[in-house]
Amino acid sequence: MSDTTHDGGVALGTPPSADEGLGAAQLAAKYGLTVSGARPGLLAYMRQLWGRRHFILAFSRAKLTAQYSQAKLGQLWQVVTPLLNAAVYYLIFGLILGTREGISHDVFVPFLVTGVFVFTFTQSSVMAGVRSISGNLGLVRALHFPRASLPISFSLQQLQQLMFSMIVLVAVAVIFGSYPSLSWLLVIPALILQFGFNTGLALVMARLGAKTPDLAQLMPFIMRTWMYASGVMFSIPVMLKDKPAWIADVLQYNPAAIYMDLVRFALIDGYGSENLPDHVWAAGLGWAVLLGIVGFVYFWKAEERYGRG
Repeated sequence: MSDTTHDGGVALGTPPSADEGLGAAQLAAKYGLTVSGARPGLLAYMRQLWGRRHFILAFSRAKLTAQYSQAKLGQLWQVVTPLLNAAVYYLIFGLILGTREGISHDVFVPFLVTGVFVFTFTQSSVMAGVRSISGNLGLVRALHFPRASLPISFSLQQLQQLMFSMIVLVAVAVIFGSYPSLSWLLVIPALILQFGFNTGLALVMARLGAKTPDLAQLMPFIMRTWMYASGVMFSIPVMLKDKPAWIADVLQYNPAAIYMDLVRFALIDGYGSENLPDHVWAAGLGWAVLLGIVGFVYFWKAEERYGRG
């Protein structure tokens, strides 16, 4: 285009741009630009996680190996720590406070050790989940990957650690008269359900911990309260037999108690179905599916905010 100047000359003007008048969103759409670090759709996010499955497994193994690398006993602490906890609980609760009421000695010891090991699986997954984002900000800010990889890998790390503990748990069960049988195979679905529940809860706590790092300081008190309410060192129906029935029902149907009872029922000969709440497998499945789905979606909704600010 051209314009006539005041002296009669012709001045060449800049032709109008084809992008003139377009807003930022329209320009981005026109040239295929996307927001850096934007949250993908839920299905696309799941595909990204599946594509990172080898990283998730390798990361969990590396964390497990490094956890006790500075200790002389090394990986033995994976078994020694919960065993020492079980010994302390047996001394305080079993012998001094008499919480083994209604449970024979041959049943109480594997009952207690199973409770400690299984609850520690959930406790460690939650505590690791709280710190999974806030404790790995360098990795989160340096690389682009689905952030759910971190809490999932930490839950997987705790599952691998539990596998070491199961060797000791099986030995304790045999020593106290519970020998291998087909019922022992029920441990596999019980732990799979618990892993699903733990992972969902770890995802929830990862998002909360990323926003509020001080939550990691509060969680030990919450987890200790949960442990005491879950029947780790006593039988809930026996200890609450003089209380309103609804209190025992609430405590027995809490997920930590359910997964402990499922493993106890599978491994311990003297721990029969009369000790379990009704529809216990359905309850265990329900908790795993509910927390697994809710936790995953809750974490995914804040995907673009992790590591920022």
